[in-house]
Amino acid sequence: MKELWVTLALGVLVCVLGAINMTGNLSTLHRYHYKRVSEENRKPFGKLVGGGTVLIGVSLMLFGALFFVSEKTQNDTYLFVASVLLVVGVVIGLGLSFYAMFKYNKGIF
Repeated sequence: MKELWVTLALGVLVCVLGAINMTGNLSTLHRYHYKRVSEENRKPFGKLVGGGTVLIGVSLMLFGALFFVSEKTQNDTYLFVASVLLVVGVVIGLGLSFYAMFKYNKGIF
C-alpha cells in the first residue's frame, strides 16, 4: 500500500512541475536552460519540456495504480502492463524534453 502512495505522490509532483513549465515558467529547470532560451521561445520550449514531464508523471501514477491492482488481485499481467506503460511514458517524455533542448538550446549542456 505504501508503494501506491509513494508513486502517486511522486507522479503528482512531477505533473505539477511539468504544468509549471508548460506555462512558460522555466524556473524549475536548470539555470542553463532558462538563460539560453530566448524570451520568444520560452513558451514553446516550456510546453515541450512540460509536456514530456507531465507524461512521465502520468505514467508514474498509472504504474502505481496498476501495481496496486496487481498486488490485490495477485495477477502479474497488471504489473507487466504497468511496467510497459512506465517505460514507454518515460522514454517518450524524455524524448520530448530532449527534442526541445536540442531545438531551442542547441544541446542539452
